[in-house]
Amino acid sequence: MADQAITNALTIDVEDYFQVSALAPYIARSEWEARECRVERNVERILAMLNEQGTKATFFTLGWIAERYPQLVRRIVADGHELASHGYGHERASDLSPAEFAADIGSAKRLLEDLSGQEVKGYRAPSFSIGEQNLWAFDCLERAGYRYSSSIYPIRHDHYGMPDAPRFAHRVRAGLIELPVTTARFFERNWPASGGGYFRLLPYALSRWLLRRVNAIDRQPAIFYFHPWEIDARQPRVAGIDAKTRFRHYINLHHMEGRLQRLLTDFHWGRVDQVFLPTDTVAPGACR
Repeated sequence: MADQAITNALTIDVEDYFQVSALAPYIARSEWEARECRVERNVERILAMLNEQGTKATFFTLGWIAERYPQLVRRIVADGHELASHGYGHERASDLSPAEFAADIGSAKRLLEDLSGQEVKGYRAPSFSIGEQNLWAFDCLERAGYRYSSSIYPIRHDHYGMPDAPRFAHRVRAGLIELPVTTARFFERNWPASGGGYFRLLPYALSRWLLRRVNAIDRQPAIFYFHPWEIDARQPRVAGIDAKTRFRHYINLHHMEGRLQRLLTDFHWGRVDQVFLPTDTVAPGACR
């Protein structure tokens, strides 16, 4: 039975399997159009699952996907979910210049708003790629009219992470708040507690314990994320990838949907904007 005391934020990063950053060395962008696109059927399965549980969520959607599947964007909104931006082409913010980043987030926001007829308030950087070296990205987001970002993962990781960043919602610009994905704090270290590959790797009971700890000890709502391709155990296998990437990408795909069903039952979930906005209670603080 879900604990009704705290509503957590459920988020889905809408991208296809061939757009994952870890697979970028093996799949050129020029190949995307030729790949079998499976995101539409996977998002439809997620929408059916959420509808069955009466759960609303936030879909951080790539402009590249929205442009090719406009009916999917409209379905997300029609079902009462929040539509947010994942940028246009799944390029890491850390790989772009300020001008390139501004163009990417601006074009994605306009496209999503034109298709949905609704304001797009939120943004998540691909691979949580805002960190110490590109905090200027927050200036770009504020100028583009975003109200929140969920782009920092306060952990140590070989592909991303900003372990010294605040763990919970905080204001980074006058008109912009950052909502880091959730970590649990113990042994003087932040531990991942918010989904992705860790949710597939760890036993479900441990993931549930970590989320409950954040709700009970920190008294904070959690932000959980996953991708549509993670429920797709039959997705095409990419040849020639290294062992670590293969393990990370394919581990326990066949268990993911069942675990999500349990997660939806064990916790109370909502959209990011409804959980965190409007908020005047985020911790003050400026980016360094």
